[in-house]
Amino acid sequence: MQSVVTLDLEGVLVPEIWIAFAQKTGIDALRKTTRDEPDYDILMDYRLKILQENNLKLSDIQEVIGTLSPMDGAKEFLDKLRSKTQVIILSDTFLQFAKPLMSQLDWPTIFCHHLEVQDDVITNYCLRQPDQKRKSVEAFKALNFNVIAAGDSYNDTTMLAAADHGILFRAPDNVKAEFGSFQVTEEYDELMALVEERL
Repeated sequence: MQSVVTLDLEGVLVPEIWIAFAQKTGIDALRKTTRDEPDYDILMDYRLKILQENNLKLSDIQEVIGTLSPMDGAKEFLDKLRSKTQVIILSDTFLQFAKPLMSQLDWPTIFCHHLEVQDDVITNYCLRQPDQKRKSVEAFKALNFNVIAAGDSYNDTTMLAAADHGILFRAPDNVKAEFGSFQVTEEYDELMALVEERL
């Protein structure tokens, strides 16, 4: 059976965008991510309210994203993985955030969401569909793929559970404690070894 690997983006291949933005703006409340809040809608409503209260624009976030680079070893890991099998990034980020990071990773395929923007103000967020990571994995399995998935946050756990093989990569202790059935790894070479065993 042919295999496909699905990977989360932030925390797995690139730094957490909202944490970097929180550091730049000094707004600690923006440090909250899907590692902390299981409900993505609650998290995004919270973020958009903070942006509005502080008159922060899309371009402010994009400026910070422009300073980010893939995590050490991520590009090499992804290049090696893509030489062995199909890889699809399943992310709850947005097209308006992802482009400069995808460029640095040599344009892997990414399924993500998009933002509604008016005059540089983020007015809303549009999900491709609720729980799109899980539904994507289920669709790949329906196409007769062996699916190996890796992620680090609450919003990855349904994807990992739906996959034939789910792996937590550099997950925080709270996620590892709640989802002890998944294999856990911290380094790219370990993750590569686990994936290769399952291809």
